[in-house]
Amino acid sequence: MRELEMKFTKQYEEYMRGREKNGLKKVGLKKLKKILKRCRREFRPQYQHQKKEGGEEENEKPVWFRGESSSLHQCPNHCTVCDGTFFPSLLEEMSEVVGYFNQRAQKLLELHLASGFRRFVIWLGSKVSRNHEELIQEGKDLVTYAIINSIAMRKILKKYDKIHDSKQGQTFRSNARSMHIDILQSPWLCELMAFYINLKENKPDENMMPGLFDACSLSFENAKPMLSCGLFASMNLDIDLTCSICLETVFDPVSLTCGHIFCYMCCCSAASVTIVDGLKSAESKEKCPLCRREGVYEGAVHLDELNILLSRSCPGYWAQRLQTERVERIRQAKEHWEQQCRAFIGV
Repeated sequence: MRELEMKFTKQYEEYMRGREKNGLKKVGLKKLKKILKRCRREFRPQYQHQKKEGGEEENEKPVWFRGESSSLHQCPNHCTVCDGTFFPSLLEEMSEVVGYFNQRAQKLLELHLASGFRRFVIWLGSKVSRNHEELIQEGKDLVTYAIINSIAMRKILKKYDKIHDSKQGQTFRSNARSMHIDILQSPWLCELMAFYINLKENKPDENMMPGLFDACSLSFENAKPMLSCGLFASMNLDIDLTCSICLETVFDPVSLTCGHIFCYMCCCSAASVTIVDGLKSAESKEKCPLCRREGVYEGAVHLDELNILLSRSCPGYWAQRLQTERVERIRQAKEHWEQQCRAFIGV
C-alpha cells in the first residue's frame, strides 16, 4: 500500500513538473506530507500518553467544520503542528486548482462551440492557432489534470485521517463539495469528457501516460446511460446520465452547482420557474431534487457538449423527445406572453 502511495506521489510530481511554468496549479503533496510526518513524529506520542493518563476527551470540532470562517483551523487533539497549516493550505490549493481548471475548460469549450464572427474573435484573442488534434490534446490534458489532482486530494486526506485516527479528512471532503471546490463535481469535467469523445480520432493516443488515463466513453448498459473515464490505479469515474426527475436519459442537460445533472425542463419544473424565465430566476430557497441543497440554480451550467454527444448516440430517442418538448415549450411560451399582455393592458 505504501509503495502504491509513493508511486502515485512520484507520478504526480512527474506529471506536474514542466507544467507549472504554464501557470498550472497543483496540490503540494510533499509539503502536506511533511506537515503530517512532523505531526506523527513529534506530537503523536504525547497524545497517546495523555489518553492513557486522563482518558480520551471529545474535542470541539474545528470552526470551519461548523460552516464558519476562521484564520485558525484546528485538527483533532488541537495539534500544534497542523493547526492553521494543513487544512488552510489544502483548502487554498484546492480552490486554486478548481478555479484554474474551470477557467481553462470554459475557454476551450467556448472556442469549440463558437461559430461565425464570435469564433473568429475568440481565435484572435487566444493569440495561438490550434488545429483539431491540438484541441483534442488540450481536452485530454485537462481531464487528466482534474483526475490526478482529485486523487491527490483524496490520498492526502486519507493519510491525515490515518495519522490522527479521525474522520475529519472525510468531513473536509464533504464540506469541499458544499463549497464547490471538489473538482470531480465541476460541470466542466463532464463537458470535457463529452468534448473529448466528440472530437477524438480512432487512432490511439501515443502521448498518453500509461496507467493514468484511459479514454472516456459513453455506454448504455442495461438501458442506463453512463459517461465513464478510466483513472489511475484501475479506478473509474462514472457519471450517471439518467435524470432523477423523469427517469429518462437527460435531454438538453443542465448541471446545478451541487454537481447533479437533470433535463433542463425537468430542472425548471423542480425550481418552480418556466423555461421562458429560466433557472437564473429561481428563488434561492429552491432546493436540488437530489441533495436538497439550496441556491443551486443560479449558477447552473448548460452542458452543450454532452447534449451534442447524446443527440448523436441515441438519435431515435432524441427526435422523439425533441418533438415532445417542442410542444411543451410552445405551450409555456404562449401562456407566458398571454400573461404579459394581460398585465400590460390591466386585465
